[in-house]
Amino acid sequence: MKDNRSIYFDNAATSWPKPEEVYEAAGKVLRYSGSNPGRSAHTRSIQAERIVFEARERAASFLGAEFPEEIIFTLNATDSLNMAIKGVLEQGDHVIYTSMEHNSVLRPLGSQKEGGGITTTMVSPDADGFLEVEKVAEAIKPETKMIICTHASNIIGSIMPAAAIANLAKEKDIVFLLDAAQTAGSLPLNLQKIRPHLAAFTGHKSLLGPPGVGLLYVCKGLHIKPWREGGTGSSSEEERQPQLMPDYLEAGTMNTPGLAGLNEGIKFIQEQGVSTIRQHDLYLLNMLREGLKKIEGTTVYGSDDTSSSVAVVSFTVEGMDSGELGYILEEVYGILCRTGLHCAPQAHRTIGTFPQGTVRFSPGYFNTEEEVEYVLESLRKITVSFK
Repeated sequence: MKDNRSIYFDNAATSWPKPEEVYEAAGKVLRYSGSNPGRSAHTRSIQAERIVFEARERAASFLGAEFPEEIIFTLNATDSLNMAIKGVLEQGDHVIYTSMEHNSVLRPLGSQKEGGGITTTMVSPDADGFLEVEKVAEAIKPETKMIICTHASNIIGSIMPAAAIANLAKEKDIVFLLDAAQTAGSLPLNLQKIRPHLAAFTGHKSLLGPPGVGLLYVCKGLHIKPWREGGTGSSSEEERQPQLMPDYLEAGTMNTPGLAGLNEGIKFIQEQGVSTIRQHDLYLLNMLREGLKKIEGTTVYGSDDTSSSVAVVSFTVEGMDSGELGYILEEVYGILCRTGLHCAPQAHRTIGTFPQGTVRFSPGYFNTEEEVEYVLESLRKITVSFK
């Protein structure tokens, strides 16, 4: 008999629910503004431009950018990563990346490698997902143009030594691209302390915004080729993309409802405090890891040192297909989670779960201790009945 509860444990894919203010802000723009920012002189267009301006100012301040124009609004983290990779790399360049990267990095690099356009070197962390910076240093070649590293694994949650890699890149005059899709909003993050050249973010995960909004940090002075070109509302007489930032990288109509929601999501995080969110996430993560390890036949991946992890835990149950287990969790117990390879096949090779993948639980700020207990008890029932 199916349980009528619905427990959402897939926040690493998209956070849910959102703060009520996010829904209200996005809906208000759609209902009462509905104009194109920066394109007209009438009041609704000006109002839309103010929404974009406020979202950019808040995002820059929250993320620690030195200047608001260093924050470029995109569609999502995938869009941001494509803009960064394809905007910097040229024929003959060499790129270093880690085995924990998402397909949003692996696939753009794969297409750039076709026909010998670029060369790459993959460095792997240990089975717990922790990377030695020395491995990155050893992979550097004279033609190395870029180092790419996720800030935290979307499979086992391990946090990478981003600041140390940034320092290495600076010493060697190499562009460092940080994928912060899993960390912004859930982990204290300051771009001026980490100091990457480029950083990709998404609005719909821990920043608690709607889907369809991403961010790309481009440090002042770094030139990249535009990913898209077109209308900006500025320098309309020119046949080339205006050189001033952020217009240079923001062609086309902005997702104003999404940016209004993103602004409220970040505001909510600021009001709650990232440290409060982090403490809550780690408490649930520890509960999950400890509870899962006590269930017979269950293998939990990643380190038990959760202070070096975000709230993501992957596991398998001996003899059970991960996809089937995920189906039972939802169909019988109302638990929504993620199964499979999680768009990061090399990471699964690193931890030894390729090709079958894992079941991934990723609690968020709106999950509760009672929900974790229910999830663990449900999994116990499944494993007992499976025997």
